[in-house]
Amino acid sequence: MGRKSSEKSNKKRQNGALKQQEKEIFAECEKLFQGNISLNKNQLWSNYQEISTILEKIKKLEVCKSDSSDVPEREDVIEEFVDWLHKNEVNTDGVSIHKFPDYGLGLKANSDLNENDLILKIPRKLIFNVSTAAAELKDLEDDILIKHMPYVALAIALLIEKYKSTSLWKPYLNILPKKYCTVLYMSIDDMMELKESPALGNISNRHTTREPALKQCRNIARQYSYFKKLFHNSKNSVSKLLADVFTYEEYRWAVSSIMTRQNVIPSENQSTMVHSLIPMWDMCNHSEGKITTNFNEISNCCECYAMKSFKKDDQIFIYYGSRTNTEFFVHSGFVYPDNANDSYELHLGIGSSDKLRSEKVELLSKIGLPVSNQFPLKPEPNLLTGALLGFLRVFNMTKDNLDFWLKSDTKLDIVKKDFSSDDVLDKSVLNFIMTRIKLLLTKYRTLEEDKIQALTASEDCRKLVLQMKFSEKKLLNRVLSSLESYSKV
Repeated sequence: MGRKSSEKSNKKRQNGALKQQEKEIFAECEKLFQGNISLNKNQLWSNYQEISTILEKIKKLEVCKSDSSDVPEREDVIEEFVDWLHKNEVNTDGVSIHKFPDYGLGLKANSDLNENDLILKIPRKLIFNVSTAAAELKDLEDDILIKHMPYVALAIALLIEKYKSTSLWKPYLNILPKKYCTVLYMSIDDMMELKESPALGNISNRHTTREPALKQCRNIARQYSYFKKLFHNSKNSVSKLLADVFTYEEYRWAVSSIMTRQNVIPSENQSTMVHSLIPMWDMCNHSEGKITTNFNEISNCCECYAMKSFKKDDQIFIYYGSRTNTEFFVHSGFVYPDNANDSYELHLGIGSSDKLRSEKVELLSKIGLPVSNQFPLKPEPNLLTGALLGFLRVFNMTKDNLDFWLKSDTKLDIVKKDFSSDDVLDKSVLNFIMTRIKLLLTKYRTLEEDKIQALTASEDCRKLVLQMKFSEKKLLNRVLSSLESYSKV
């Protein structure tokens, strides 16, 4: 009798502790929604630090809900995954999954491949999206985030299939990475290394559509808080399945899985493009080249062709598309060396203390340029053209220059007219932008030091951060070389 009473008492205490834990979690979740969405540079960083501190508390409180002890290693489930592909009519004779140094798992050529040879053919039924998986998601089809943010819907669908007692997608889910090197997994110290980097996104600018690191972290934290409360307070099938297992750890894993692997295919009626995960194809790593993947409406399959010739045992790469290293860093968790599509986002604006601010603002408005903007710098011969050159000209104008152009009928020449090293104003422009680049370069350590650190960093996320900084400094030096050629024009 005394033993039963003791067991009941212990259970009651445990339930009480769990309820208290839930209260603490929801109290922290509320804090994630506090504050203004539009923040300036300093506020964005402070907000990120606050959010990170809150999330650390939440992760500690939720740790008992995250059980990864029975999660198999990726290499251990390759055979099961390939068997699953074969049972679903996917031919993998030409390729196999292999672990490559510095890349992790990727695809290896089983024989010589010529350019444009068919590598993979994945049927629609095996492509993971909200039409082929997680039928329970229909209970949330009117939810504003599910309806308007495809990657969010896909992330929740992934968790639904993960926590079902039986899921047709288990072999695919098991081979997905268990963690990522996206910004969602980085520490405050990691992010601090990027303090001067455009990739951090600590510049608030309504004219840019990019979502760099800080904003990405904030948005995902707020989404987690939103769904945490939704699943707790609702009685639909998704909430019943996820309410007790939905954690920040799980959500950042799901979002990272989507952001690093998603693609789009046409819907069955061809009316829209559907965000999807494509098993086996998404094992391919990125290299410069051309896009050679398409969806064949006749075969109803996603087909991937070799973008170049590959020898037997070579790693098979595909081209992810034209993206900057900032985009790769924030959304895909890697940096591509010597990225031909890379650019450095330079923030320029007319300061409030500028004595000629009103005239400059007026002239910028008349030629269709904003007072503050991000300008992508690329190391190319025609760097000083268009909007960048136009803004720099206005920025460097004297009172006489401004008076002249404000009265001129040919104001658009400020943007259209070619750079001339003989022009006094253009000389000022060149001197200003080169000085600005040199100043930016002082905020980075030497290239050699960065390179060594990137190669010897013990943690993957820190290594990636250093690689990002290394690529930025290398890019800025190339931009500076391009600018130096203008002095010879």
